[in-house]
Amino acid sequence: MKRKPVRKLATTLATMIIVFFVIALGLIFSESVDSSPGSDSVDLSEATGVDYSDLPKTQRFAARDGTELAYRRYESARQTNRILVLVHGSAWHGMQFHAMAGELAARGVATVIAPDMRGHGEKPVRRGDVDHSGQLEEDMADLIGHVSEGVSSPEIILGGHSSGGGFVVRFAGGAYAGKADAFILLAPFLKYNAPTTRENSGGWARPATRRIIGLAMLNMVGITALNHLDVIGFAMPQFVLSGPYGYTATRRYTYRMTSAFAPRPDYEGDLAAIDKPLLVVAGERDEAFIAEQFEPVISAQTKTGVYHVLPGVSHMGIIYGAEVLPIIEDWLGGLSL
Repeated sequence: MKRKPVRKLATTLATMIIVFFVIALGLIFSESVDSSPGSDSVDLSEATGVDYSDLPKTQRFAARDGTELAYRRYESARQTNRILVLVHGSAWHGMQFHAMAGELAARGVATVIAPDMRGHGEKPVRRGDVDHSGQLEEDMADLIGHVSEGVSSPEIILGGHSSGGGFVVRFAGGAYAGKADAFILLAPFLKYNAPTTRENSGGWARPATRRIIGLAMLNMVGITALNHLDVIGFAMPQFVLSGPYGYTATRRYTYRMTSAFAPRPDYEGDLAAIDKPLLVVAGERDEAFIAEQFEPVISAQTKTGVYHVLPGVSHMGIIYGAEVLPIIEDWLGGLSL
């Protein structure tokens, strides 16, 4: 008499499981990623005026999995044990910091390191992809170890712009946070629905929302086999793609890259873990983020921050304009690490 209820329960459970997977797979494969050129989001025209004739030679270091990853080094004009590592934003690479890094190094505030994060740059192993969501943090820990070799009592300042700033938040809240002594966030991405973020980052980001939801469903039950699928595209302008470095653009991210290159879903938890000096700078005219929201959102989680909103400055102007340089220089000069 007890077998019929057991069979009914088993049938119901099997049906629910099948429905779950049908829905998840339907969401995943019902949508593709749009990475066609765009012109109505973040203004990248300021990047066209940068002189790259004195670009430092690319150097490489071996990550723990044996992959050779690229970075550029800007040697400080004055002897210093201070090393500033700057993490680029989504779709581009360390070259975006050439003007800023060169000027900061020339002022003698730090030796500046500008890496191409895994999956980015001229010749990545797999463009827009990583092996797992924690791999970029591992890479950064390895890079810090590499550039610190031979430096007496190195002081590491980790900074990042946009998605790179989001990665810095992730790093600060993770297992390797102790490898950095201070943090700089330049218009950082926190989360798609954070009070700081405009819808789809002002049109720059084109998420395949249904696909993301379906993959998240599978990951909830421990299935990661489809995490290599692309889930977001970027509205890179045609003038950049047609330019001399257009071939280095990374126009799509996989699910695992999207997870790796941003704070954890509980971004407040990552922010709350920051107990070291923190500088946050954004431009008042930022097209992707709401600059005046950074201080209330971040200061609610950590009290170590110093905040600046630069009048008339755009999202990319925060790294290509001259306004941010004295702020970083003064802040670094006042640090006692």
